[in-house]
Amino acid sequence: MKCPFCEKEIPGVSCPQCEAINPESANYCMECGTFMGGESGKMTEDENEFSIEDRVLCPDGTCTGIIIDGRCSECGKKVE
Repeated sequence: MKCPFCEKEIPGVSCPQCEAINPESANYCMECGTFMGGESGKMTEDENEFSIEDRVLCPDGTCTGIIIDGRCSECGKKVE
């Protein structure tokens, strides 16, 4: 996949759910929000306070984060 800003080639991986190509370091799919298996997203059921069906994806089209407590988990953008 190519960077949308500089056109540099970025190593990518397929989402296990929708098969969209995401950056290798993505924790969540940029297309559907599915967890991609990174270390930072591993939680036990007790620690996981949000439902995957109720998650809100970051409105920035280039970010892979989800909104938690009004902020994106990846880029930190505040969302109302």
